[in-house]
Amino acid sequence: MNASPRQEGHGISLWQAISSNGRDWPALHGGICVDLAIIGAGFTGLSTALHTAEKGLSVAVLEAEQVAWGATGRNAGFVVPNFAKRDPNDIVAQLGPDRGERLVDFAAGSADLVFGLIKRHGIECDAVRNGWIQPAHSPAALEKTKSRATQWASRGRPAVALDDKSVTELTGVRGYAGGWMDRSGGVLNPVEYARGLADAAETAGARIFEHTRVSSIGRIGDEWLLKTVSGEVSAGKVLVATNAYGGALNRTLARTYVPLKVFQIATAPLPRETRARFLPGGQGFGDTRRNLFTLRLDKENRLISGGMHIVGIGAEHRVPLAIWRRLARELELKDPPPLQFSWSGLAAIEPDFLPRLVDLGPGLIAGFACNGRGIAMTTAMGKVLADWASGADARDLPLPFAPPSPIPFHAMVRYAPNAMLPWSLLRDRLER
Repeated sequence: MNASPRQEGHGISLWQAISSNGRDWPALHGGICVDLAIIGAGFTGLSTALHTAEKGLSVAVLEAEQVAWGATGRNAGFVVPNFAKRDPNDIVAQLGPDRGERLVDFAAGSADLVFGLIKRHGIECDAVRNGWIQPAHSPAALEKTKSRATQWASRGRPAVALDDKSVTELTGVRGYAGGWMDRSGGVLNPVEYARGLADAAETAGARIFEHTRVSSIGRIGDEWLLKTVSGEVSAGKVLVATNAYGGALNRTLARTYVPLKVFQIATAPLPRETRARFLPGGQGFGDTRRNLFTLRLDKENRLISGGMHIVGIGAEHRVPLAIWRRLARELELKDPPPLQFSWSGLAAIEPDFLPRLVDLGPGLIAGFACNGRGIAMTTAMGKVLADWASGADARDLPLPFAPPSPIPFHAMVRYAPNAMLPWSLLRDRLER
């Protein structure tokens, strides 16, 4: 195996490099007045803008950089209609039968919404809907995946348990004890999907502004006033949809989640005979390990995977090479393809791994729905936030809604996932 693989696109995501929708939106100049102002042009903000504009309300989306600049354009492109590390039954036990089942239903239909929007608006984003797979790395994990599949199937979802042979046949990767699959999941190009949502929102009447960083949010009478370098927006309601990228805007809000830095890589396209071995059905997967192993391919047959960085050990530019080596090892590639792209992004992780709405004041809400399930959850969040924008009480939405609850000792806790990675790696090895 080559020790130093060629790397063409360090820092830029594969999706940004290959997206065919390269349009730009203008910056805001002057003052405007709208029913709803949205800060952030990621999946949450764009889905909210689209669904709110379709209800006939005036909407402005203010993006500090470009559409899909943050985590929206830096993820792996998995559409996963379930929760990271949480199962339906324990969510119902935590929130109660009514609110718990409403949140479970919200997640269950999230992939249906994504692929429905793609079809309805003709979004060209290389979408493939053949399922999402979670292989189990150990016998104990296998029992959890069996229970997980049963719980989702009992709620009418297309979830099936898989034995070890089925996982190997579906993924081309050996060594798993089994797993499960949700057939309603899939994969896509997240940048093209986001830009397609932006196009659809604009067609519906929303106004989208790039390179328009919000410097302050203030209350004047019954309205909110958002100031930028070159303009200002007066709005009846405001949605903060920055996920892990809005720390400077509200310091209290930034202490309510853990920012997790994740790295992604994409290899050069595989030869046809090698490509046929891996994920022949076009699914994506993420396994049950604490340092999970993920895999998918794009339309050009590039292998795409990801990983984390151990705090204080080595330099970040070495992380892509480590992920590339792990990819070659896990897939038993004797002649692995060169590393072509590598990039990183921040995900917002909530302590209980559930999506939520944060009450920041009258008519001012922040929405967090990532936790590693960004595309499906944030799209679904946008649809219910449109109900709030048009008059529904946020407490009646299917998502948890409460004032900000800062995490104790956040300055230290924010480094915990990466700092604990060596221990997670050891536990993963011992359980196999």
